[in-house]
Amino acid sequence: MADQPLVLGIETSCDETGVGIVRGTTLLADAVASSVDEHARFGGVVPEVASRAHLEAMVPTVQRALDQAGVAASDLDGIAVTAGPGLAGALLVGVSAAKAYAYALGKPLYGVNHLASHICVSQLEHGRLPEPTMALLVSGGHSSLLLTEDITSDVRPLGATIDDAAGEAFDKVARVLGLGFPGGPVVDRMAREGDPEAIRFPRGLTGPRDPEYDFSFSGLKTAVARWVEQKRRAGEEVPVADVAASFQEAVTDVLTRKAVKACRSSGVDHLMIGGGVAANSRLRAMAQERCDRAGIRLRVPRPGLCTDNGAMVAALGAEMVWRGRDSSAFDLSADSSLPVTEVSVPDPHGALHAHAHSALGGGA
Repeated sequence: MADQPLVLGIETSCDETGVGIVRGTTLLADAVASSVDEHARFGGVVPEVASRAHLEAMVPTVQRALDQAGVAASDLDGIAVTAGPGLAGALLVGVSAAKAYAYALGKPLYGVNHLASHICVSQLEHGRLPEPTMALLVSGGHSSLLLTEDITSDVRPLGATIDDAAGEAFDKVARVLGLGFPGGPVVDRMAREGDPEAIRFPRGLTGPRDPEYDFSFSGLKTAVARWVEQKRRAGEEVPVADVAASFQEAVTDVLTRKAVKACRSSGVDHLMIGGGVAANSRLRAMAQERCDRAGIRLRVPRPGLCTDNGAMVAALGAEMVWRGRDSSAFDLSADSSLPVTEVSVPDPHGALHAHAHSALGGGA
């Protein structure tokens, strides 16, 4: 194990300050500082609040990760950081911190893609990804189907969200039902007490003329809100558990149906599900049922690795080092709309930049 790359990863794309340390495909530390409670009273993430929270949490969270891993910063082989996509201000805090650590320690810097990191985190529990692997990523901002030929360089989008992502729909429906924020965990808990067949909510973009692999949950969210409003206008009690279960069933039905179809059409026999919504118990169960019937191997990280975390960034960074991929320049910028096809942001000057850094006094 000692010859595997030791990499620290920093994740600040939204409201979680995540710092992870990975050696090869072995997780050594996963430290997270969440600002979710600071956003709860607003009913959603406030970018400025998130950025300030990252600033306050960064140094102590890095130190906590180093302590958990039992390593010194000087032992690291590289620093990886989410360069995008995400909230611009939040990303800038992480990228700036990663550049400072990498430069001070004389270590290579790897700016990586948030979505690709969500795929790569599977390696920490299930070993290296088979190539190709189909990835279904479902979070607050993204619902994507991605054909992964090479996690460090070749991720191809087959379908994506065209309006509300799955996680956004969970948050909005939770608000309609008065369940609080964030919506995903509380809707999941409430749904366990309800009947998923009580209400037949619409399945978006599943018609014969609709895009095969794109997702739309705006219509579903609206349908739930109208159904609840009609009940309240009529003076009837809203069966919250049944609404939660029926809504959740509609979301997971669409996600798993399209994911299995994409696997079959592409001739891929491995499906990986990642992102915050992958922690949903019904999504995990339905995906397993449908994959078993289709002869597809399913890989889903434990819930703690589905949400945003530094371990996933460190995992992709370690894979970049192990495969000899180019590191990033120290003028790396955060890109809030970084496309998933850009798995990393390599240094355009290559070895020239590394030589210049060494001349300025950098070194291990």
